[in-house]
Amino acid sequence: MLAAANNSPAPTPTHCPYCALQCGMNLRPVQDPQGGVEVVERTDFPVNRGALCGKGRTAPAVLSSRVRLTGPLIRSHATGALEPATWEEALRAVADGLRRTRDTYGPDGVGVFGGGGLTNEKAYSLGKFARLVLGTSQIDYNGRFCMSSAAAAHTKAFGVDRGLPFPLEDVPRAGCVILVGSNLAETMPPALRYLTELKENGGTLIVVDPRRTRTAEQADLHLAPRPGTDLALALGLLHLVVAEGRVDEEYVRERTTGWEDARAAAMSHWPALVERITGVPVPQLRETVRRFCEADSAMVLTARGPEQQAKGTDTVGAWINLCLATGRPGRPHSGYGCLTGQGNGQGGREHGQKADQLPGYRKLDDPAARAHVAAVWGVDPGILPGPGRSAYELLDALGRDVKALLLMGSNPVVSAPRAAHVEERLRSLDFLAVADVVLSETAALADVVLPVTQWAEETGTMTNLEGRVLLRRRAITPPDGVRSDLEVMNGLAGLLGWEKGFPTDPEEVFEELRRASEGGLADYSGISYRRIAEEDGVFWPCPGPGHPGTPRLFLDRFATPDGRARFVPVTHRPAGEEPDEEFPVVLTTGRVVSHYQSGAQTRRVDELNAAAPGPFVELHPRLAERVGVAEGEPVAVVSRRGRAVAPARITSGIRPDTVFMPFHWYGEGRANTLTNPALDPTSRMPEFKVCAVRLESAVGD
Repeated sequence: MLAAANNSPAPTPTHCPYCALQCGMNLRPVQDPQGGVEVVERTDFPVNRGALCGKGRTAPAVLSSRVRLTGPLIRSHATGALEPATWEEALRAVADGLRRTRDTYGPDGVGVFGGGGLTNEKAYSLGKFARLVLGTSQIDYNGRFCMSSAAAAHTKAFGVDRGLPFPLEDVPRAGCVILVGSNLAETMPPALRYLTELKENGGTLIVVDPRRTRTAEQADLHLAPRPGTDLALALGLLHLVVAEGRVDEEYVRERTTGWEDARAAAMSHWPALVERITGVPVPQLRETVRRFCEADSAMVLTARGPEQQAKGTDTVGAWINLCLATGRPGRPHSGYGCLTGQGNGQGGREHGQKADQLPGYRKLDDPAARAHVAAVWGVDPGILPGPGRSAYELLDALGRDVKALLLMGSNPVVSAPRAAHVEERLRSLDFLAVADVVLSETAALADVVLPVTQWAEETGTMTNLEGRVLLRRRAITPPDGVRSDLEVMNGLAGLLGWEKGFPTDPEEVFEELRRASEGGLADYSGISYRRIAEEDGVFWPCPGPGHPGTPRLFLDRFATPDGRARFVPVTHRPAGEEPDEEFPVVLTTGRVVSHYQSGAQTRRVDELNAAAPGPFVELHPRLAERVGVAEGEPVAVVSRRGRAVAPARITSGIRPDTVFMPFHWYGEGRANTLTNPALDPTSRMPEFKVCAVRLESAVGD
């Protein structure tokens, strides 16, 4: 096995702890009590070629004992405050709380909530821990809020879900890219160079976004639809492809099924109707179709914009239908792809912490899948529970059906929709245990807080947005009072009667994961730590040690039983909540360049806070005039679920009927106080991107 740590002064090659690019970086030890390492450029890693954003560059700041947890905490019955405790006391308290709840309410009285930043080894062990040690079906993770709609649509159309079925290096080689609902310049800055190179190579960039973002400013053509109308937009483009005779008939005939029904659905979305629904002028629709279809190669890339909707699966399906009708998937430098958001959003859902899945993308209700994984785990498949609740449904059930929760690597008090309600549900639990690197807003509610290791203090694998399995290496020793998540699960399993089956060595866990995934759609059986280190990552599926890995899927066949891609007929429908007289404006949410997700880590970095010190409400000058607010003045945004207040940021780069808020903050500026938990019927994705609001001046509040 590879050494777990590198104690020499030489830099340790590893990966950024934040987004799904998983940029390569080197870490060099320094005599600095604020972190212990410094980031050094790593130019040999192909995804970022040395480039890093401010978050990656300042990541060592979160290693500082000044901002991170360095010892367990237990809530005192006497004072109600979280107070220092030993690890033995903390683990015993968690085990007792989980056992007591299970004995009183049954296994499903206990829930587990994971995170898209956990390594593959942790995600795998967490799913195994929930189903074997606790016997509960109630496990899901915050990745449900990331790309679950794209995953569902990808699976329906192609038979397998991998965010990008091709490496990022293919993007600049495309003749045309339609980027839907992604502000890549702020969410993944090092990836912007792929779009820059695309244009330098003579390709066309079309950006679909209701805001004129930094990414949209790079576009040859910017379409600004009303939030929640991306489905109608994609259907209108497909209508024009048919009407103008641009369908690749040979490709459709030889490589797909279901075209006639999808075609009929699209033909009911004629250009004038689509313009009325979306606000995108018909000439822009026609120009988009011309550029996309006349390019020798072309691709559509989606992100959270079209996906975080109550019809996100159908919306992504409509964009896939556009790609299929024009013969793009499975051809060089072409196809459909999803830009995964969270660091291990891809691998995190492949190996068992999602409510309905077992390792290797096996379905929990498939008898053969259950038998395979149970054999690896050495148990009877009959003891494995069935599928449980999705993420928001699990959070909504807290305190009612689910009485205790073990939470790892997530901060739903900030990140979940209808966040005030979720916070109330967390407070209503009989018992809450949180394992995290910092005292997040969610951890602050816990009965027991377990401080765990961070990216630079541990070894483990991550799977980036390309499906490239990477090796994160330990560069420094964690503080004495900190343990790894694997050690936490090992300790709890032992206290709950499972002396074996939960190793603490990450490579040993990965070797078991390889066996559990073997033969599944996400087959890691041919991947090893050594191969990852030697090859700068290995693309799954990799079904054996001699297999080269699969950078590009679908070149010969799709992962469906007949090898053909499937058109799925979809039609436009309104958002879960449309504007009305009481709430006449649409709120959409997103990220800013200096912060990441709930901000639990980045809000502890001085440099990042200086660049983005707090929330804001972005609105058009005409809307600001109607409301009576000036630049920088406090404005209240009110929805059916609550009220948020933040300074106005006035710009003509947003639609007059739309406001935008970043979701990184807690307190009165918490954007997710407002958002609608309406769920996609297939993916169970909440509708973060569309909710009806009204605006009020908060000057003098």
